[in-house]
This record gives sequence, structure tokens and C-alpha cells, in this order.
Amino acid sequence: MDLRGKRALVTGGAVRIGRAIVETLAAEGCDVVIHYWRSAAAAQRLARAIRARGGQAWTARSRLTGAADCERLIAGAARRAGGLEILINNAAVFRKFDLAASTERRLLAELRVNALAPILLTRAFARLRRAPASGAAPAAKVVNLLDRRVAGVEAGCLPYLLSKKLLAEFTRVAALELAPHIAVNGVAPGPILPPPGGPRRIADRAGRRPLAAPLTPRDVAAAVVYLLQSDALTGQILFVDGGQHLRPPPLP
Repeated sequence: MDLRGKRALVTGGAVRIGRAIVETLAAEGCDVVIHYWRSAAAAQRLARAIRARGGQAWTARSRLTGAADCERLIAGAARRAGGLEILINNAAVFRKFDLAASTERRLLAELRVNALAPILLTRAFARLRRAPASGAAPAAKVVNLLDRRVAGVEAGCLPYLLSKKLLAEFTRVAALELAPHIAVNGVAPGPILPPPGGPRRIADRAGRRPLAAPLTPRDVAAAVVYLLQSDALTGQILFVDGGQHLRPPPLP
């Protein structure tokens, strides 16, 4: 897919990895709708910066708590941009709760944002793209942001891990169900940034990375762009973690 002139919605696109994805898509010629919930100032600054460079960008504030929210977000983004060809499911929450601390409320909170919302957004996006495209190449693309933890099992973050594993399985199922007109892939980052409000040093107990080069949000954004530009890939998950997912996590 040639990204020039394509229209993309990036959930959680105002800050952190989402911001890097938005900036990289805009640099490739995409028109971008930046979704946010609490990061209004950051979203507006990012949209203004893109427009100042000659690009097209809009902002969209929405919760991701159910089907109505997701359907309104897709419809509103398509209305602002004049259509949508790309959906990047990046918005997520991450809290470390082990089994003993995983109450019903905590489980549902992470499943709702990290897995259910991307599923519902993808369903609404697929309805929007219902008309088949001419030609063999997919006319639309979905990329789900996962986590290198989906490759294994790790103690201490049960709700988050389950939600991301569910999203990884959905990525493969949706790739089959939505082919040939929509391609669905995933990107699984390793430790890229410290958690919001946390220490500047990333403390991650998953073990050393086989590749020692530092990981940045730009590396994740580059992987997203690669999946969008390729018309030969669907149902794939790219790990951007320096090979960390190949190592078993240490015991707690």
C-alpha cells in the first residue's frame, strides 16, 4: 500500500509510542486522526505540528469502554478525514497485578481497553470498508499493538498479559475473516519506555536482550509502516524487542 493520501486512525496517538506512529505516518504522507482520552493538549500540539509541516491531522476524543464508543469513534474519524483506510489499535493500559490482586474489576478494566476495544474498533472499521476493492491488493489495513510477552508466560501482570494474548489471537482470526480486502497484523514491542510517571530507567525483569542496541518508539513506528506498506502480509506479528521474546523470563 502506498501511504500517500491514505487516511489513518491511531488510538492513543497523542503520546509515547502512539505519537511516534502518528509522526511517522504523517511523514509518509498519511492524513491522520489522533485519538486521545486525557491527553488533549498533547493531541492538539501534535496535530498543529503536522499541519504546520503541510500534512493533514485531526483529533478525536473518546472513551474505549464499549461498542457504542468504538462505533462513534470510527464514524467520527471517517467523517473528519473523508474516509479511513488504516486503523492502528495502539491505546492500552498496563498495571502489574498478580493472580491474588486480579479482582473482577481489574481484569475487566484491562480486557476492555486492551482487547475488547480493538476488536470492536476493527469490526466497525470492517463495516466501514464493506465494499470490496478492485484489484488483488488489500484496500485497508489494521495493525494491533501487542507486547513481546505474548510469546510466553510471565508472572505478575495477569490481566495485562491475558488481554494482550487475546488481542494476538484476534489478530490471526481477523486476518482470516477479513481477507482479502483487509490485512490485519500486529507489532509486539519490548521495553521501549518507562511507564507513565515511573522512573526514567526501564526496569523490566524479562531478561537481557540478545541484541543490545537500544529500542525506541521510532523502531516500533517503522515496523508499523512496514506492515502497512506490504501487500503480502496478514496475520503476522513482528517483535520489536531485540530478540527478548526468545529468552524465557526469570522466575519471580
